Amino acid sequence: MEIREQDNCRIMFDPALLAEDPWRCFEPDFWQHQQAVLGSAKGRGTTWFVRGERVDMALRHYFRGGLFGKLVKDQYWFKTWSACRSMAEFSLLQHLVERGVRVPRPVAARVCKSGPYYRADLLTEKVPDATDLVARLQQGALSSEQWQLVGEMVRRMHDCRVNHTDLNAHNILLDSQEQIWLIDFDKCSIQRGDGWQEDNLSRLHRSLVKEVDKAGIHWQESDWQQLLSGYRRSSSD
Repeated sequence: MEIREQDNCRIMFDPALLAEDPWRCFEPDFWQHQQAVLGSAKGRGTTWFVRGERVDMALRHYFRGGLFGKLVKDQYWFKTWSACRSMAEFSLLQHLVERGVRVPRPVAARVCKSGPYYRADLLTEKVPDATDLVARLQQGALSSEQWQLVGEMVRRMHDCRVNHTDLNAHNILLDSQEQIWLIDFDKCSIQRGDGWQEDNLSRLHRSLVKEVDKAGIHWQESDWQQLLSGYRRSSSD
């Protein structure tokens, strides 16, 4: 991993994954000029999917949500470099990758200071040919074995002591090989103690119940029991 600083900005990147200029790769215009934009997705901001020389990537700028986000769009209070949101998410993803949890590999993170505030960006490897769990369940039901694999991956994350504070059905992906991926680790952290694991599971359960009415997904309570079976089985492996 390399770290560079310039004009109140710090970047951290993996040179094995990023062949492009790390100072330019956080700007959508750079990728547009290279004709390397694969697509985009709208959320709190726009996530750009780009084709790099070594890997395809997702580029995200950090935006605030909620009422406060209407007043202060993308600035955060600076404490330390490592505590900045893109740097923290980069390090957490690296922690999970090294321990065999299937998450996007972190490619590069940027933090730019302006007085007591900062703005942040993150590049991660794009999960190839992946569909989020909601879209997948709109097409049809998962098998018992697939639900157990979801539970196993969540348990593997928990065994790394990672508290995913926004674990919902949109943050679980299935790729073309039916492998399970976990995404979106902004504001997540390594957590000690107990209790937060059940909170993660409860949040995921609520999101599945909600999507039955909202998105018409093929899901029932027996599927949840299969997920829990895989979660508990993984703990005894």
